[in-house]
Amino acid sequence: MRRHIRRRYYDLFSPFYDAFVALHSGDRGGVLRERLAETTGLKEGNTVLDICTGTGSLLVNLQGKVGEKGRVIGVDFSRGMLKVAKEKTRHLKNVFLVEADVSCLPFKGEAFDAVTCSHAFYELKGEAVESTLQEVRRVLKERGPFLMMEHEVPSNPFIKALFFIRLLSMGRKKISQILRDEEKLFRNYFKNVERLKASRSKIIICRK
Repeated sequence: MRRHIRRRYYDLFSPFYDAFVALHSGDRGGVLRERLAETTGLKEGNTVLDICTGTGSLLVNLQGKVGEKGRVIGVDFSRGMLKVAKEKTRHLKNVFLVEADVSCLPFKGEAFDAVTCSHAFYELKGEAVESTLQEVRRVLKERGPFLMMEHEVPSNPFIKALFFIRLLSMGRKKISQILRDEEKLFRNYFKNVERLKASRSKIIICRK
């Protein structure tokens, strides 16, 4: 029942999602998304997975890295979000959208050269966080990176308040993880974890 409510929430929120993310990240021009795509190290012909893809804002940037011979797959459990993403990527024949739970990915092991998650990882709740990281590790090729981009704690009081309201909706444990040692969580699943500063956001790069 709770999962149904969350899915319905994202369905209704999908028309406003891009503006919300831009407000927090300050990335109205998409510069951060392009930097994330660049940081993947993807090459033409590669296959990449974007989890919690939402409205698919990153998919076009990723497609630009893998070219027409590569494949870009976006996964989300919200049909409303995927509907917006479909409109954005309609002109790209090698971008595919999948409605699925990211904590139980419908792909074989070591299927992807890279996995990304842009400004959506904090939306995962409870056990879904760890099960999703297990799944990401499973579907990644041996040398492939997992890149998670999220907001830093904002300095603007109003945006900071919205940020913490968002985290509280995910549970108090989420705030503890982020403010203390977020990278420790990723080290439970990946040998190498690196953190990059990206304006008001951060990029955490994980490798097996």
